[in-house]
Amino acid sequence: MGDTRDTGALLGPADVRELAGRLGIRPTKTLGQNFVIDANTVRRIVRAADLTPEDVVIEVGPGLGSLTLALLPEVRRVTAVEIDPVLAEALPETVARRAPELAARLEAVQADALRITTASGAAQAAQAAEAAETARAARAAGASGAAGPKRGGRGSARGETVVLPGPEPTALVANLPYNVAVPVVLHLLAEVPSLRRVLVMVQAEVADRMVAAPGSKIYGVPSVKLAWYGDARRAGPVGRAVFWPAPNVDSGLVAFTRREPPVTAASREEVFAVVDAAFAQRRKTLRAALAGWAGSAAEAERALRAAGIDPRTRGETLDVAAFACLAQYGPGGAKDQNEAEEHGEGALAGDQGDGARDEGDDARGGGAGHDGRGGRPSRGRLQ
Repeated sequence: MGDTRDTGALLGPADVRELAGRLGIRPTKTLGQNFVIDANTVRRIVRAADLTPEDVVIEVGPGLGSLTLALLPEVRRVTAVEIDPVLAEALPETVARRAPELAARLEAVQADALRITTASGAAQAAQAAEAAETARAARAAGASGAAGPKRGGRGSARGETVVLPGPEPTALVANLPYNVAVPVVLHLLAEVPSLRRVLVMVQAEVADRMVAAPGSKIYGVPSVKLAWYGDARRAGPVGRAVFWPAPNVDSGLVAFTRREPPVTAASREEVFAVVDAAFAQRRKTLRAALAGWAGSAAEAERALRAAGIDPRTRGETLDVAAFACLAQYGPGGAKDQNEAEEHGEGALAGDQGDGARDEGDDARGGGAGHDGRGGRPSRGRLQ
């Protein structure tokens, strides 16, 4: 494959300004539009992504194409998902003009990243839904016919899904606005099982939360849910001067490698439900914080003790394996105690420590605009 260090196709400061002007885009801090104008930064991102010539990359929010042009020489294919129709239409034209020999490697998809899936992801979701329905029916039959509440079906409350064309992605490389960074990454890890590696640029504070370890005051929902899928680490800082206009905050790179989730009889949805409950009231002990999840504080204590977890501890002390174990004993009778014990006990991570402020690190963020045009006033975007 080619080498981005030897190509003149990358966008420089004048190129970014000219292209933005031609498309009628006026970047402002109020709208969160900050375009990368430094070719060395996109080269660095590509190097940090540890890509191979056989990789198929999904890029979310390609914008003007700065990173896209750096990725194309290094991989087999780039599927660029852009929610903005103007930018989605312009991207193939930019690539054809600046790197015509690489144009065939690009697939531009105009879509919301929180609506996309793959053929294998759709099949996996269908199998999981069938298994969940079977389990619910079995539990209902064993509980005097009283079934628990059903979860929303695939696509409920989120619109139609879009199946990505072409070969399934093996890597995610993207810059993401802070308010959708975690939801987008978690969504793609769930919907694109072929993804093995991730390299994303996010606001520095978000990067810290994504890689936080148990016991930290910034450890929370994003940290635990990302750990379900694999191992995340900081891959370096990104300063403000490489953007036009310069943002008010620093950015950071997060690298991620997928591994198998913890062994548990509970489903991912069940594990994530207890994680959400534990951090919704993170100052409280788990006995109190999980009362709503379990039905009562007494039931929460029963589940915690069955999982080998001190009811007086707080959620910030538990690793993902402990949450996975705890979910087995949750409401609905997913597994009885003896059956759950066959899957091993989760880890109890440390003492409860002193109280931590609520960092508001809910991984279920709002929209998935990630085209840099919708209200993120203090964050730079790589485009």
